[in-house]
Amino acid sequence: MTAAQRPWAAELLHFWFHELRPDQWFGRSAVVDAALQRRFANELAFLGSRRAQEFLGDPLTARAAALLFDQVPRNLFRDSPAAFAHDPLARAIARGIIARRWDRGLSVAARRFIYMPLMHSEHIADQRQCLRHFVALGDSFSLRFARAHYRMIARFGRFPHRNPVLGRESTAAERNAVAEGNAW
Repeated sequence: MTAAQRPWAAELLHFWFHELRPDQWFGRSAVVDAALQRRFANELAFLGSRRAQEFLGDPLTARAAALLFDQVPRNLFRDSPAAFAHDPLARAIARGIIARRWDRGLSVAARRFIYMPLMHSEHIADQRQCLRHFVALGDSFSLRFARAHYRMIARFGRFPHRNPVLGRESTAAERNAVAEGNAW
């Protein structure tokens, strides 16, 4: 299926990069969450059980799918394990985009969201790959967050701020790390 046959992909990319402001990408907003719910919840539910390969037929669909499975669930399912349920799919798509070099020549903002599934990973190998990409990107704002995410995984093997949502017991050191601001 081509990008032209996947109107949700073009719509999501347009919404994310042209209708939203950059400050709306990462903050909590009931308005943004409601818009994502209304416009893309059906696609997330319908497409979320498919294989990554199905989204790697063209660059536009792949980029939109990385957003759909990484960012959209975080908005739709805040403070719920469902916020992270599509992370493996998002990572596989991100790796496919990178392997095909479809991240080359895109804007800093577009590339940031291709690498974000790796930043959200609780696997140290993904964190290392993420750091390499953000260093190469030259975006000091994003690199600061990539380094912070890497440090948490290198130290704890997981993101302590997710522990309450995922029903994991936190250690004293993890609670201290979250209290120091290591929660995104």
